[in-house]
Amino acid sequence: MDLTAERHSVPLSDGNHIPLLGLGTYGDPRTTPRGTALECVKLAIDVGYRHFDGALVYFNEHEVGQAIREKIADGTVQRKDIFYCGKLWNTFHPPELVRPALERTLKALKLDYVDLYIVELPMAFKPGKEFYPEDQDGKHIYHHTDLCATWEALEACKDAGLVKSLGVSNFNRRQLELLLNKPGLKHRPVSNQVECHPYFTQPKLLEYCRQNDIVIVGYCPIGSSRDASWVNVKCPPLLEDELLVSIGKKYKKSTAQVALRFNAQRGVVVIPKSFSPERIKHNFQIFDFSLTAEEIKAIEALNKNIRFVELLIQTSPHHYARKATFSLFQHRWSDHPEYPFHDDY
Repeated sequence: MDLTAERHSVPLSDGNHIPLLGLGTYGDPRTTPRGTALECVKLAIDVGYRHFDGALVYFNEHEVGQAIREKIADGTVQRKDIFYCGKLWNTFHPPELVRPALERTLKALKLDYVDLYIVELPMAFKPGKEFYPEDQDGKHIYHHTDLCATWEALEACKDAGLVKSLGVSNFNRRQLELLLNKPGLKHRPVSNQVECHPYFTQPKLLEYCRQNDIVIVGYCPIGSSRDASWVNVKCPPLLEDELLVSIGKKYKKSTAQVALRFNAQRGVVVIPKSFSPERIKHNFQIFDFSLTAEEIKAIEALNKNIRFVELLIQTSPHHYARKATFSLFQHRWSDHPEYPFHDDY
């Protein structure tokens, strides 16, 4: 695959294209100063990024949208050059709430459409004003999930021109098949955003998605922090891996750049999150070297089949005063009927 900084998009099954390298835009509202996402997305566009991954529950889509609009206004890019992915949150799964949720994202972005809109998780929560509804005991309140009905509402949004492509996130094979086999399916899911990196290479899911023309978008592509409140610290630090270090020395690249290049060469889209100007620039510098087939095979052999994160959870400000940890939330969510990670893949 001939990848360059200017040309590194891959085709989607609906005829659209997605850049293989994007910027994740989640930032903890407790610690991220206002305006950070705005400035970092503007910088990223100047560096060469054209793909931005966001969500309503990141609480910063207004900044991301402003950055995109400002870089359009100053002539750096056109709207057609930018690929923005938004997400449908768990409390908006009922069909009548799908379009209003997408319209909230469009209103925050002040854009006419998003390029990709995905079901963030296959688990529905009780609809309402709270993104994380709880009962009196602090247990999250689930809602009946009809993924096919939700998908039909998303198809209507695509038909209305509010979104170019439709996809999912954190779906296992069974949940993907539920959509692919839906009677009257109009628009197939073009992507599935899941954790994917050298320690969790997703071989079975990747092969299944390839067979069904579904692009894998990998989150945590260079691992994650070592915060034990939400990260599986039993998994050793990815960026300290001896093989990645040695390959990096060969090409005069960092282990992060090797890990990103590894997935990109496999056709896996990578969306490393960073609000560090230096790392934003650093992560983009993966187009001036190429891994050999032997190196790709060796890195694939690093797979430990262990997740860094049980679920990539973003907590709302409502929870910041609580002492409960992310892992407690994850444990509670695992009893949801559509919790995706009980299955093999």
